[in-house]
Amino acid sequence: MSEARLSSVLGTAVDGIVVMDHQARIILFNTACEKLFGYTADEVRGQNVKILMPEDFALAHDRFVSNYLTTGEKRIIGIGREVRGKHRDGREFPIELSVGEAVTPEGRQFIGIMRDISARKAVEQRLAQAQAQLVSMTRISALDEMGAAIAHELNQPLTAIMLYLQAAKRQASSGSGADSKLVEIVDKGVNEAERASKIIQRMRRFVEKREPERRAVSVAPLIRECLELVTLGNACDGVAFSIDVEDDLPQISADPVQVQQVLVNLIRNALEAVRAVEDKRVSVSAGVRERDMIVRVSDSGGGVPAELVPNLFKAFSGSKKKGLGLGLAISRSIAQNHGGDLAVEQAGSKGGAAFVLRLPLYAVSASADVQGAGQEMEGSSE
Repeated sequence: MSEARLSSVLGTAVDGIVVMDHQARIILFNTACEKLFGYTADEVRGQNVKILMPEDFALAHDRFVSNYLTTGEKRIIGIGREVRGKHRDGREFPIELSVGEAVTPEGRQFIGIMRDISARKAVEQRLAQAQAQLVSMTRISALDEMGAAIAHELNQPLTAIMLYLQAAKRQASSGSGADSKLVEIVDKGVNEAERASKIIQRMRRFVEKREPERRAVSVAPLIRECLELVTLGNACDGVAFSIDVEDDLPQISADPVQVQQVLVNLIRNALEAVRAVEDKRVSVSAGVRERDMIVRVSDSGGGVPAELVPNLFKAFSGSKKKGLGLGLAISRSIAQNHGGDLAVEQAGSKGGAAFVLRLPLYAVSASADVQGAGQEMEGSSE
């Protein structure tokens, strides 16, 4: 092949092509390589090919060349592999490299063919993340189904327990020799069984799939329900709760289960935020501002770093190792679909953060049927 034709082929090749001598000094550096690494051919000609590699690869490369020239053992020659290249500006990027060997009158020469695979690796990473998220979401779906099944199964023995306790109470109360202390103990048992049954019913409503339903909702009992759900078990040991919610607040127009989902997520996040601090405080307050209800959930944790705030409500952008990073994104979406919003505020000198949920008040002009449904919901949650 003539020199002019060789130069034309090398100049029009899509992949980067570099030719080196037996001491790994660059002899030829084509146009694609110039674009790939940011150097001109004149700048790299005669230099060791290590100039195109990160430091760790450069050290290994010297060993590979020395070992091959001494023993003839091939580690990369004739075998394609993924390595990292180093741009002139110091940026590292993945490349696919294949190396061939040629014996020429000038001695051994090595031909390296390189292709930037940054785009392919980015796609592979996104696919891997999507697959991991899909697996996690499948587990969450299965957990929801298990939760509904467990709630159903537990509700039956709890109902039986209540019936037995009520029968025992009637028996203990009958006759002249009624034991008032026994009646009191049995009565407490009935109350606790009823309380457990109500909690299970709320859990079932929380996880069941249903169509959104707007109605007039009273804020105070809704917040109390959320606190009862979140504080089950030992998750809030050592945490000081502060609740500032008046019973006579005006109603909001909302789907109660969706708003409950938002509040449960915010309160759980607050508990998580104070877990590692000495002063563990979580407060929930509610009040009216113009035509909106403002619910504020604040904590004494470390606050939200300023660099995270712009992406805080975007899906899959959470910094926590557990979870999908969907909670706040879904919560804001629910708030905005209700005509409100969800925002975060730093708590200033006190430390921590405050999440502010804004929801529109229930319109007085709404139908009486909707208002009645809201009152019914309020009564059932007490």
